[in-house]
Amino acid sequence: MNVYYRVIEVMPRHPDTRDRIEREALALFAAKGVYATTTKDIAAAVGISEGAIYRHFRSKDELAWHLFSTHYFALAEAIDRVAAEAGALGDRIERTVGLFCTLFDRDADLFAFILLSQHGQLGRIGPGMPNPVESLRRMFQAAIDAGECPGDDPDLMTAMALGLVTQPATFSIYGRLKRPMSELAPTLARAVKAVVMR
Repeated sequence: MNVYYRVIEVMPRHPDTRDRIEREALALFAAKGVYATTTKDIAAAVGISEGAIYRHFRSKDELAWHLFSTHYFALAEAIDRVAAEAGALGDRIERTVGLFCTLFDRDADLFAFILLSQHGQLGRIGPGMPNPVESLRRMFQAAIDAGECPGDDPDLMTAMALGLVTQPATFSIYGRLKRPMSELAPTLARAVKAVVMR
């Protein structure tokens, strides 16, 4: 599954100041939310002056959008690659669930920020922009059109599939599930297949 790791890149081993700003901001945004996080918080976490942030980003909003859009768009593109691969719908579901679970295990803050947090960034996603939800919807619509599954509502199928992955991720964040999400991926994929391929 390493072909999909581009979407889940972590900070480099020797991060420069911009990388450190992004890493600490991501952790704070995931934990506190964008609105509750200040540039002073970010600067303190990085160990730089607040003014140093503005040498890299014009505002906290620009930083939040950069972090969200970069990774949200990359996740959509990764899902599109899975959807374009040959194989049965069940195989594509397994690979997609594996992608989400690997993302969580590699960077839970990133997963939480782009998929769980309600921070206003989704409102900036316009038509034609890469969107993981739309990518999943297209995969399910194509499966319906090809007669691979009996469903007739790709939006509901997408919502159910996402819920079956994001709710366990939420439980993991709060310590209710102790195992890595990648270990749970086969079980979650079976659940998604049971729901959408019934």
